[in-house]
Amino acid sequence: MVLAGIVLVALNLRIAVAAVSPILDAVRADVDLTETLAGVLGAVPLASFALFGSVAPIVARRAGLEPTLVAAMAMSGVGEVARSLVSTPTPFLGWSVIALAGMGMGNVLLPPLVKRYFPDRIGPVTAVYSMAMAVSTSVPAVLAAPIARQAGWRVSIATWAVIGFLAVVPWCVVIARSSAARASLRGILARSPARGAGPASRHRSGGRVWRTSLAWAMAVTFGLNSLNTYVIFAWLPQMLADAGLDPSVGGRWLGLFAILGLPLSFAGPMLAARMRNPYPVVLVLAGLFVAGYAGLLLAPAHGTAAWMLMLGLAPGTFPMLLALINLRTRTSAGATSLSGFVQGIGYTLSVPGPVLAGVLHERTGSWTPVFGILIGTVLLMAVVAAAACRPSMLEDRWGAVPDVDPRPGR
Repeated sequence: MVLAGIVLVALNLRIAVAAVSPILDAVRADVDLTETLAGVLGAVPLASFALFGSVAPIVARRAGLEPTLVAAMAMSGVGEVARSLVSTPTPFLGWSVIALAGMGMGNVLLPPLVKRYFPDRIGPVTAVYSMAMAVSTSVPAVLAAPIARQAGWRVSIATWAVIGFLAVVPWCVVIARSSAARASLRGILARSPARGAGPASRHRSGGRVWRTSLAWAMAVTFGLNSLNTYVIFAWLPQMLADAGLDPSVGGRWLGLFAILGLPLSFAGPMLAARMRNPYPVVLVLAGLFVAGYAGLLLAPAHGTAAWMLMLGLAPGTFPMLLALINLRTRTSAGATSLSGFVQGIGYTLSVPGPVLAGVLHERTGSWTPVFGILIGTVLLMAVVAAAACRPSMLEDRWGAVPDVDPRPGR
């Protein structure tokens, strides 16, 4: 039941982004979105992931992981349905934020849930839900336009809310069963003779995650990887069109870029779980980024398939980092804190990327400066990732709990 819930949540985490882009022209015409507002809509996903991803650990500590996830998936479904019913720009953007807020919280909550329920299967389970996230990016991008042609853009957007509502069901069952189990356990303990407390954990369940170099290294690596990925999503068709290719061809190459993420979505977490230090894999992926950018810069219309193959595989650092959030923590509380910090800071770093790339291209009339900066961010990511991949545990940086209270008389 938990595994089904994890997969359904993962299938819902990118739908609100992927389902709108292919039908944006129809949405703009009906909702009266100006070009500026359309640009704001493009920045909303990353901003929402950053903001609400940072809030998720705070809410989860008070309400619990599972209830918070139920609320997040309900928010995403309600937001998707509601924005399909409005006819003016402000409500459309507002409900989009609600939908993406739920997904941003889901991003952060999945790693600690894997840690809690599958501590001995972190690699395989992370691989499964990473693949589900890749599917949630690629499938709506392919089907959104055909559904819109047959039934209209409103139906096309609202259809995907079904997955968010379905994701609530298994978690409600899990919560109900857990409540019944706790009630039964309380009854057993009430009838049992008192026993001495067991040994206390030698690791704190909470701490100041932002004071650890591990958290910052993972956050910066995550952010720079996301920045490059979202710049490609935003501008690849235009880059290829400026190189002389037909605009429709650019759209197909973008679809291939999304699909190529599937293999490493599965393999990345498995490698992270099996390797003591997966840094060599990160270096290879960074090299693919650099080689792909160099190809698009020097010969975009020739060897395009090779450049897109490299760029499609290069973001494989993302699913590896999702696995490392669990592999570098000892407790689900530590995983929650680290996940919120890494994704909150990481997505914040990536927000300006697509916007700045567009501004730089508009002012220079060339993609060369953009590619130069992107290559620079990849090289920086390769350097910082060394600390992100180094074997260490977050809770160890927080310190051990002493066996005896050091205060006098205690």
